Amino acid sequence: MNYKNAKDIFPPELLREIQNYVHGERVYIPQLENVRTDWGKKSGSRQEITFRNNEISKKHKDGLSIDELSELFCLSSESIRKIVYKNLKIAKNCIEGDLNVEEF
Repeated sequence: MNYKNAKDIFPPELLREIQNYVHGERVYIPQLENVRTDWGKKSGSRQEITFRNNEISKKHKDGLSIDELSELFCLSSESIRKIVYKNLKIAKNCIEGDLNVEEF
């Protein structure tokens, strides 16, 4: 997160009003709710994790055990189980025609 000098952003009247409440401290101003992007979209993390999770499910389908996948991907067995079963649920919903796009 980059910091910007309030003098460069706010009009002088607004800056003086803010200074009445905050005296030289750092203040975080969040984005408007409707402007926020989902976690990981901007950095690509979400896409990387989705790709990794799909690889885990594919390797499990190809016969690797939960413990082998845990070792291979450096994740706990419980995390691997959650990933595999979530992807199985999504696949089942696709087959049954009850796909919720938000699950991706």
